[in-house]
Amino acid sequence: MENSASGSFLRNRRLESFLETKSGPNVRETQKIPSKQVITRQRPNKTDAFIDDDGWIPTLISCVRIVTCFLAMMVTTFIWATIMLMLLPWPSQRIRQGNIYGHVTGRLLMWILGNPLKIEGTEFSNERAIYICNHASPIDIFLIMWLTPTGTVGIAKKEIIWYPLFGQLNVLANHLRIDRSDPRAAIKSMKKAVQAVKKHGLSLIIFPEGTRSKNGRLLPFKKGFVHLAIESGLPIVPIILTGTHLAWRKGSLHVRPAPISVKYLPPIKTDSWTADNINDYIKMVHDIYVENLPEAQKPISTDDTKNSSRS
Repeated sequence: MENSASGSFLRNRRLESFLETKSGPNVRETQKIPSKQVITRQRPNKTDAFIDDDGWIPTLISCVRIVTCFLAMMVTTFIWATIMLMLLPWPSQRIRQGNIYGHVTGRLLMWILGNPLKIEGTEFSNERAIYICNHASPIDIFLIMWLTPTGTVGIAKKEIIWYPLFGQLNVLANHLRIDRSDPRAAIKSMKKAVQAVKKHGLSLIIFPEGTRSKNGRLLPFKKGFVHLAIESGLPIVPIILTGTHLAWRKGSLHVRPAPISVKYLPPIKTDSWTADNINDYIKMVHDIYVENLPEAQKPISTDDTKNSSRS
């Protein structure tokens, strides 16, 4: 009974927090937290462990949460699609509205899923920068929607346009898409991204692995984010996600109550980077991730790290 009451109390606190929040993400409300900032929505236990229960009751609860997430996204997507259609002549305003949509929708979806969440390093979350993030779960999308600052555009695979609702809003929000099967087209899209960044004073968000990890372990990094940094001169802010691969595994419809951690690292200056040392920069950033990820999410062998400079 005590655990049940405690859980109910925490859920009510999270609901109150969401209803009292403005359209901006939670990180904007905590800028005054000194030095090493840590935000927790729910205190995890000492071992950050959770019970991986595949029984019918947890599975049913998970299905209800996923359906609720989908319905909530339908509502918010319809609202912001209407807004952005009215803003068709003003692309910069559509980008801003796309960010506000992400802040509201991402936070709402994370509240519905209910995973314990810890956020660190928010003093680095409002930089004008290229944000990069490891990718192992659909939850990663919700988190970056919520936690990237206003004035950020994403770079995604061109197939995203076929995702119901989300893909069409991605186009309206002026986010960029690349054809990963055509290197020439991908390079052209990258140049377009840099032009947009410089023209409108934007930030970028990109998954440097280029795809989602099947088991949560870090994959080799592609070269795209380094090319973007060299062309734009923007610093790189690494975002380290841990636990999302346990919370919602690839190919599964069962969301588990695994604790999740989001950690922003200090910006990496790139204004002196040159095209001659691209592989060195990729390895350097990849090594930063390896150093900060838990053992279960590090590459299985050193070969994975070496391969990051060949992709």
